[in-house]
Amino acid sequence: MATFPLQPPVTLLKLRRIQVVPLIGSKSLMRSVTCLKANVFSVTGEGAGCSGTVKAFAAVRPVDSGLVHGEDSGSITSQSFNRQETLFGNLAKPLNERTDFEEDLQQLFNEVKRMVASGKESDAADLLQANFVAVKKQMEAGARGVEEVATLDVIALGYMALGDLKRMALILNRMDEVAHNLKDDEKLIESVLMHMGSMFSILGNFEKSMLVYRRAIGILGKIYGKDSTFLITPLLGMAKALGYIGRATKAAETYHHAISILEANRGADNEDLVVPLLSLGNLLMKEGKADDAEYAFTRVLSIYSKLYGENDARVGIVLSSLAHVKCAKGDAEEAIGSYRRALQIMNRSNYVEIDDSLLERMKIDLAELLHVVGRGDEGRQLLEECLLITEERKGKEHPSSVTHLLNLATSYSGAKNYVEAERLLRTVLKIMMRTVAPDDQSITFPMLHLAVTLYNLKRDEEAEQLAIDVIRIREKAFGKDSLPVGEALDCLISIRARLGKQDDEIVVLLERVLVIQEKELGYESEEVMITLKKLLFYLDKVGRKDEKFRLQKRLSVLKKRYKQIMHY
Repeated sequence: MATFPLQPPVTLLKLRRIQVVPLIGSKSLMRSVTCLKANVFSVTGEGAGCSGTVKAFAAVRPVDSGLVHGEDSGSITSQSFNRQETLFGNLAKPLNERTDFEEDLQQLFNEVKRMVASGKESDAADLLQANFVAVKKQMEAGARGVEEVATLDVIALGYMALGDLKRMALILNRMDEVAHNLKDDEKLIESVLMHMGSMFSILGNFEKSMLVYRRAIGILGKIYGKDSTFLITPLLGMAKALGYIGRATKAAETYHHAISILEANRGADNEDLVVPLLSLGNLLMKEGKADDAEYAFTRVLSIYSKLYGENDARVGIVLSSLAHVKCAKGDAEEAIGSYRRALQIMNRSNYVEIDDSLLERMKIDLAELLHVVGRGDEGRQLLEECLLITEERKGKEHPSSVTHLLNLATSYSGAKNYVEAERLLRTVLKIMMRTVAPDDQSITFPMLHLAVTLYNLKRDEEAEQLAIDVIRIREKAFGKDSLPVGEALDCLISIRARLGKQDDEIVVLLERVLVIQEKELGYESEEVMITLKKLLFYLDKVGRKDEKFRLQKRLSVLKKRYKQIMHY
């Protein structure tokens, strides 16, 4: 037991869709600000004000349908802000019933939306600041009613559209103070509360989000009835918040409530059911309830197939979700079939909302599954296809090809083709050296993988130096007792063991790894058990047998524990 097998430290990397709020650049323009009624400002000039007929100030927007990428509804984003025609959706009341204040507020909303859409970021920021100063003066003079909180609402939404979440949060806190003291029968309060729920959700304050959504649901229920479709948006927002704060059962109940309302009002095959069904399916998957999740996704598949045909891209996306469910249930072959069918549909589709990263993620998911079931050659074909497409579109050795190169290196390592894995990893390092600092922690990922590859090629001196460099960078980035450092130390131990380094040195390193694992993973983790085995072996070699008894007893307890778990 002089050495220990060393495995690649990575699995296939997934492309994750990260939603960011875009910052739209614009040149500085001359601005003139004119005061309107109720101290709501608008910018004069070409295109200012409302274009066409302005719809009434309203309570909720309808549920969006169409292509859904697994995100919960009930939230407003900078993108949906730009798409909205009216401030609070399409629950219109007669135009002549709107107040002057509502007209002004709608005009402000339209103006901010127009500026953001046309890239006039500075103009929008100035307009929002002017309105904030005005409403702040009103509040300092004692005005703290629904008009003030509704104006703050539009300003906060505007800052969100600009990507300035810090300012949005400050304004949201002021809104919360005012809204808390307003009565439920105040005009517009339910609309403001729903926007607040969405903004709290964006900021990650899901407890607060849940509370304001719940209040909005209560108000809307009194106005329109408990089975009204106008409850759908706040119900979905509250369900999302409940899921994030660990109340999955209540979240599922809330999704079911929304689904029941839509079924009763619009039928069992209405497209508006897609959003709550997908959200429910994703929640159930997180909770390990694959059978229930499968039912939700299958219903979505049925709805899309009936509405758009079996070869529509939306059907392909849902098939991908069903493939995840099949994986969770252990039906690998069915999952592979679902992925292949999904990709076949997506490749033939010209649906405008499909982007490259979505297809890449599906291919990588399928490639990973193919590797798991021992069909690595098929998996590598997909990974090579991803790399080829990226190189054709962005050029060879572009930073966006790093993920695909790493995935291929992992695949070749698993197939014991370490020569090809080394070539790919050196290409990755070459690319990263041009794009990040030499001591950036991200570079240690391929470095450690290369160290393992060189170890398997029996080039131990090179592997040792790489492992030492990784430890140095990670100690600086994460701390000396961090788990990433422990991972690199474990690699160094195997390399030095084969190099025949002093056993006392290896014992010191193993003791350090054990301390890290106990702190980060727990005293009864499987990793601790493996390290204890190694430590006992080397303690025996260096003659420190008096220290073995305590560790041997602890290892026996852990072995028995894991044997019982495996048997169960």
